[in-house]
Amino acid sequence: MPINTSAHVQDGPRLTPHAGELAGILFRDGVTGPDLHSTWRKAISTDLFRHRTDLHVEERWQQSYDRLRALNEEVECVQDLVGNPRALAALHEWTSVVDGATATVAGIHYNLFLGSLLDDDVSPARDLDEFTALAITGTFLCTEHAHGNDAAALETTARYDHDRDEFVLHTPHRGAQKYMPNTSPAGGPKSAVVAARLLVGDRDEGVFLFLTPLSDGQGTLPGITVTMLPDRIGSPVDHCVTSFDHVRLPRTALLQGPHGQLAAQGTLASAVGSPRKRFLHAIRRVTVGKLCMSASTLGGSRAALAIAVRYAYLRHISGPVTGERIPLAAHRSHHGRLLSCTATAYAMTFLHRTVTERWITHRPEDREETERLVAMAKGWITWQARDITIESRERCGARALFPVNGLAEFTANADGAITAEGDNLAIWCKAGAEMIFGHVAAPEPDEAATGQESLTDPAFLHRALAATERHWHLTARRDIRSGTGDALGRWNHASAAALALVETYTVGQAADAFTTACAQVTEPGTRATLEDLRTLFLLDRLAPHSGTLLAERIFTAEQVRSLPDTVRDLTTRLAPHLATLTEAFAVPEEHLASLPILTPQTSSPRDS
Repeated sequence: MPINTSAHVQDGPRLTPHAGELAGILFRDGVTGPDLHSTWRKAISTDLFRHRTDLHVEERWQQSYDRLRALNEEVECVQDLVGNPRALAALHEWTSVVDGATATVAGIHYNLFLGSLLDDDVSPARDLDEFTALAITGTFLCTEHAHGNDAAALETTARYDHDRDEFVLHTPHRGAQKYMPNTSPAGGPKSAVVAARLLVGDRDEGVFLFLTPLSDGQGTLPGITVTMLPDRIGSPVDHCVTSFDHVRLPRTALLQGPHGQLAAQGTLASAVGSPRKRFLHAIRRVTVGKLCMSASTLGGSRAALAIAVRYAYLRHISGPVTGERIPLAAHRSHHGRLLSCTATAYAMTFLHRTVTERWITHRPEDREETERLVAMAKGWITWQARDITIESRERCGARALFPVNGLAEFTANADGAITAEGDNLAIWCKAGAEMIFGHVAAPEPDEAATGQESLTDPAFLHRALAATERHWHLTARRDIRSGTGDALGRWNHASAAALALVETYTVGQAADAFTTACAQVTEPGTRATLEDLRTLFLLDRLAPHSGTLLAERIFTAEQVRSLPDTVRDLTTRLAPHLATLTEAFAVPEEHLASLPILTPQTSSPRDS
């Protein structure tokens, strides 16, 4: 029977959750959250956004820009959208349900391109009308063939010509070619914000951004070379390699700010000390980009689950009795995996809402810590999204391998987000190194487990998670101190524990966000189900650490032995509510109805 697991397991009458209330909690995203989400959900419900696989790659490129322009028509004030991280993330969250490519080009245009331009409040005002109306699409050129996660070392140059008061943008060699922006002719004329090393006389002032026209109605502009890259997996984007041959830019091309202002005589005034810090300030929009990348995989993973769960009830197979047909969802081996994924998807969503709010409201002195939290959340959410989309695809069998059925591209899209705006492993390594001594260790547990604690008591499970975080934190400190050799050698010695620290801390943040969401639910059946789902999430995350928890006397041996039974009982209670839990994801019926895999019969090979 469904129960309330706020403290201990209790028997009672069956309580039914309501999808509408669950959706209200999932999309309670700031004061205007429901309106933000309903706007984009309505936009992707139109015919233009229906799932199509009958287009060639070049036609799909164009389709993503057509869709971007349709989304732009829904925006009252583009500048307000660009300045609102919550709205930008919601845009990604919904467009990725139907098309990861549209989410990609939207994020580049609104956040990286227009956001960088609007953040420059030092230079004379620029006319942005062509960009806000999408007469010209914006793109962002930062990473290079030879410089990805070490983009601060990039080699594209912008030399200041004092006599003509211009910059000369140049790609000195193949390794400095910009890789892999969407700079093809698809979508019409384009301009870019280009990261380049500012050279003034014999001084290297570090990396700055430069507004650079790339193409017009007739094609690529002189001095600019654009070479298409091969097709990549996932929703197709017109990725290219781009280089510059002594392209002259007006003085107004330089994007300025506290990190640097160039005077007419060629002197640079900067409130930011080192060239590396200037670069990080110049590309500060990538932090909002991390929120957007996380959001895009949220939408994709929830859509994948919605498809997989509906299919689990539609697809019938032979039952244990001769002649009997039962749905896939009847099997614990099937619905149990989907329930675990659903619990994680809820946790991902609640974590994203919390981290976005932290970013929007953080104080200047908290910026570094908040940026780290955004980076950790991005890594965890996008990695979980990949796991969820893989599981969802597998649960739908061979039919899900066909793109026409809407599942095949989700995993590759998650892979793209894992790499974009900072490769996950690289940003987690940075976060882990900072946390070893720059973060307060979780408190030591008051006492060892007695065995009387319930494995469904969230307070007990939260303490276990905190103890796991503390274990890895102290281990990382020990390892960094006991490492030998240079700084890299000591880091290598501690890196495994540091990465485990980042993961357990992030899971703890997700668990806290989940608990906050549970407290906001008033309807008893919905709250009981949501609390069960939270408990399932916590147990799934603690199970891999059960050996550590036993050694640290946080769990008793009997509690470790009973973990599988507790998970089984939770799964039994939650199984009848699986469809309701994923119905709350509010994936538009127009999209689901367009997928052959979710129709009762297939009438042609195309509908495989």
